[in-house]
Amino acid sequence: MNLDDPSPTTSYQAAPNTPEVLPETTIPVLPQPSEPAETRFLKWMVFGSNDLRVGWSVTIFLLFTLLLMIALGAGASAFVHNVLHMKTGQGSPVSAMIGEVIQFLAVLGAIVVCSRIERRRILDYNLTGPRSSFYFATGLAGGFAMLTALIGALYWGGWLHFGSVALSGVQIFGFGALWGVMFLMTGFVEEGSFRCYLQFTLARGINFWWAFGLTGAMCLSCFLFQKGEGIWGVYLIAALGVIPCFLLHLSKSTGASFWQAAWATSTFFGFIHTGNGGENWIGIFSAAAIGFIFCVSIRLTGSAWWAIGFHASWDWAQTFFFGTADSGFVAQGHYLTTSPAGKALWSGGTDGPEGSLLIIPLILLILLGLILVYRRKTSFESPSTAAQPQLS
Repeated sequence: MNLDDPSPTTSYQAAPNTPEVLPETTIPVLPQPSEPAETRFLKWMVFGSNDLRVGWSVTIFLLFTLLLMIALGAGASAFVHNVLHMKTGQGSPVSAMIGEVIQFLAVLGAIVVCSRIERRRILDYNLTGPRSSFYFATGLAGGFAMLTALIGALYWGGWLHFGSVALSGVQIFGFGALWGVMFLMTGFVEEGSFRCYLQFTLARGINFWWAFGLTGAMCLSCFLFQKGEGIWGVYLIAALGVIPCFLLHLSKSTGASFWQAAWATSTFFGFIHTGNGGENWIGIFSAAAIGFIFCVSIRLTGSAWWAIGFHASWDWAQTFFFGTADSGFVAQGHYLTTSPAGKALWSGGTDGPEGSLLIIPLILLILLGLILVYRRKTSFESPSTAAQPQLS
């Protein structure tokens, strides 16, 4: 720079290796193609906020169970008669075992299919609670004890007579073990269907109006297609649930869906028993009421293991140990021999002890004992309710 220069000029040079700053450019965003309205509607119909909608899940489960039972039943019948050349009589342990295995595989297969679709484990369906072994064992003990109490009351009142012992020696253990395995599968089949899959699935998406519609449809089906006094047991259990579930609906309780699902599954449990021979209205109602007790046990213990154990030992004690009718079913190869006496209203008649009026106070006693023994200090959130935030 020349200090004497009257018009000094200053020149600047860019520093070497300095990148040249380019003006900002705007990258155009291409418009995304809009999804067709038909596709959005179909997705809304099939999927809800909690993954696959409950109605579709239940439909798939029932459809696959029915199809598998038909296919497995046809295959088993052909194998037994054409390959093994065996004849299975009604009430025999072999025929009962074959039928129960078919149902067990059908229900298990349907649950496996649904669990894959819903991206869950099989144990997620009300089988993951704490202390499952303890609850299963106490359920086994409770079922035998409560059935024994009912038999004792019938005997004390003169409505049940004991005959001679039907088995002896090795036969006792052989038939006892065979019927034990069979009724354990019964517990898994019926509790796996109603208190595991259906209760869990309905509890995550049902409301009062859907439960009311389902129970109403079952009552309508009984009115149109069923005959006999047994249907009044379905009407009674359906009617008893209307007011409590509606009050839960109005209060918007967080546990309302669980109890509305219990109302629907318990009514359905009684409904399917109308197809059994020899059932009266008390037997149908008691089956549905016991189903509700099992739902209560899920709420209190966190799983269906107590219900599975109770169900298995109750049926085992009734069918094998005491030799009474079980929902009209009389088994071959039972330990003791009993026969009803007096009016069927008190003895149960062809229905067995479950058809006696004495079972109603016993059900209330079971409910009270369940609450007192397994009550929780804090409110329990059912597995189906707890799974909703994770799915969302």
